Amino acid sequence: MNCTGEYNNTCEIDHRLDKYLFPVLYSLLMIISIPTNLVSLFISCCQVKKKNELGIYLLCLSLADLLYTLTLPLWINYAQNGDDWRFSFQLCKLSVFLKYLNYYTSSGFLTCISLDRYLAVVHPLRFHYLRTRRAALLISALVWAFEIMSNYQFLNEEEIFEEQNLSQHIKHILCYDTYPLQKWQAWMNFYRVGVGYAIPLIIMVFCYQKIYRAVENNQATHERDKRKIKNLLLSIIVTFFLCFTPYHVVLFLRSILEPCNCFVAKQMFLPYRITTALTSINCIADPILYCFVSETGRTGIWNMFKCDFPASRPEEVQQTQNFAVSNSSQDKTNKIPESTTVL
Repeated sequence: MNCTGEYNNTCEIDHRLDKYLFPVLYSLLMIISIPTNLVSLFISCCQVKKKNELGIYLLCLSLADLLYTLTLPLWINYAQNGDDWRFSFQLCKLSVFLKYLNYYTSSGFLTCISLDRYLAVVHPLRFHYLRTRRAALLISALVWAFEIMSNYQFLNEEEIFEEQNLSQHIKHILCYDTYPLQKWQAWMNFYRVGVGYAIPLIIMVFCYQKIYRAVENNQATHERDKRKIKNLLLSIIVTFFLCFTPYHVVLFLRSILEPCNCFVAKQMFLPYRITTALTSINCIADPILYCFVSETGRTGIWNMFKCDFPASRPEEVQQTQNFAVSNSSQDKTNKIPESTTVL
């Protein structure tokens, strides 16, 4: 059931915030996102060549971010025109589809990375069949398929809505985001909050808590390395939390209170658009954290500038194997490599 056209036509929203916020933000994101994600793609390919299953998840993460970045010029034009869509209906549907596909494939692949690191550090001698390139390819294909099916609704529903501002004699053609929400959008949002946000967050917190304890209890790991690992783990959780939590809290409140309610729509517009802007930063946060902050990422960048594609160093592989054996026997005599723990 949808709201009637009367609600949409009489709900007057001041779109001036979007006109100034999103063109500047999205332009900066494009400038940063394209090169950083291209570098991330290169590092991911190097990891895949080394038979590192983690590279497949990072590759998919970078692809999702790049797909979203390619739609930003359309959203810049949309915001500059006061949230007035001036392209085709089909392009609106595709842009919305890619936008939410990026949000939730990102959370999906971040969850895969968390689980992979959890198995590598906490259960190093078990579940090897889940940490192969073949398994990573299959899991990645399932994540893509699941998210495409989950967001396919955006391609089926009507995405273009007309909003009239009688006081300013302005008519807007809105792309997906209506004020107030349609009821089908509210139900879709409940699903996104639960499956796309809450479940991945719970899994990530669980995995990184276990990794943190494993690192903390390994007495042979130097304190400096422990701090580096802990800081990186904390950065990943905090970044995910800051990028996605405010947006999904507001989305949840909108979905409960707003359908067909113009008063609530006006009150929620400002926090909704600000948190939407915050969520979009995710497309540059992922490559920066995983490829520029981590030890493995920095090594990959250094190799790129040297035009070098080295195989994994034998001593690093041996060190990883030694930790796995000692961890199972409670003999804390080996150091945990940072690349084993996080990337």
